[in-house]
Amino acid sequence: MTTPELTLFIATSLDGFIASPDGTVDWLFHDADYGFSDFMTSLDAVVMGRKTWEQAKSFEEVPFAGKKIYVFTRSRMESSDARIQFVQGEVSTVLAEIRERTSNRIWLVGGGELIQQFLKSNLIDEFRLFVHPVILGSGIPLFLPQTEMKTLKFEGTQSFPSGLVELRYRRSQFETGPQE
Repeated sequence: MTTPELTLFIATSLDGFIASPDGTVDWLFHDADYGFSDFMTSLDAVVMGRKTWEQAKSFEEVPFAGKKIYVFTRSRMESSDARIQFVQGEVSTVLAEIRERTSNRIWLVGGGELIQQFLKSNLIDEFRLFVHPVILGSGIPLFLPQTEMKTLKFEGTQSFPSGLVELRYRRSQFETGPQE
């Protein structure tokens, strides 16, 4: 059995921010699907931080319908929705547990702090970055400063009439650091 991949599928501004300083994403383009529907059908689970979860709930009453949702949080939280599980602990340990319960791709939604933890532990298999032709000037960065360089393998690009560009990368087979 193949290990389910963890994919970072995320929008970013041209200057590398995933949200405005106040956490909003009202600058995102909504004029096309940009492959989102196909991506959602390839998933079993989504992983995100608590702040990202709160933001997602503001977009839809039932975000990520039909998917198992894992929300990393520092505090104990409960949900009456069986699809939602609040989790604590090391990202590598929690991801291993999620992979045991799923057979298809896992989406790392965000936010920046959680992405950093997965990146530092070398756990992101695929990077799909949707670069919007918008310069925010400040905000929540996609990648936080880190001490170790990461090298990725280029997979391809797709450009759209809106000016949005999708960049696809894979974790390099030559990357050093912890791996499962």
